[in-house]
Amino acid sequence: MSPANRRTADSSVIAAIHHPLRRRLVELLGVEGPATVGRLADATGELPGNISHHLKVLATAGVIEEAPELAKNRRERWWRRAKASYSWSLADAKGDPAAELVALSAEEANVAHHLVKLNQWRERQSEASEQWLRAAFSTDSWLKLTPARLEELAGRIDALIQEYVADPSADPDAANVFVFAHGVPARP
Repeated sequence: MSPANRRTADSSVIAAIHHPLRRRLVELLGVEGPATVGRLADATGELPGNISHHLKVLATAGVIEEAPELAKNRRERWWRRAKASYSWSLADAKGDPAAELVALSAEEANVAHHLVKLNQWRERQSEASEQWLRAAFSTDSWLKLTPARLEELAGRIDALIQEYVADPSADPDAANVFVFAHGVPARP
């Protein structure tokens, strides 16, 4: 039940995405929409030359693309997130030590990134309205599943999230919300 725009990432795409600044650029383009190097430099506090370098890496990997229709002149270059999202599994890299290392490193980076977002929220909770405090959630459950059922669950969760991605709230009180879920074999 993966979305039609989901592609399996090879190790070069995974490596491109999981540099901390490149990940932030992909997120900025995905959440805030197309931008120029200058706008991205302002948003990140990085130098425009550094931003340009990282955008080229992401473009080569197919993660972002130019948006020439937004340019007001030949010198102006706009970038947007490509319409595809990516998934990968360590199983895709099995037998290729370099690809395995990239996939493992990416998994570690993902977990760290998720924890950073969660901890940022925890640090800001005292400033949040009661509505946001009540709306924010955390959930966990122990399930007994086969690999096929776990894959089905992942697809259903992803499909539900994609419904909200495709229909963002226009309400002025809406805010960007980071949602993540993990389902892994574990022991109590």
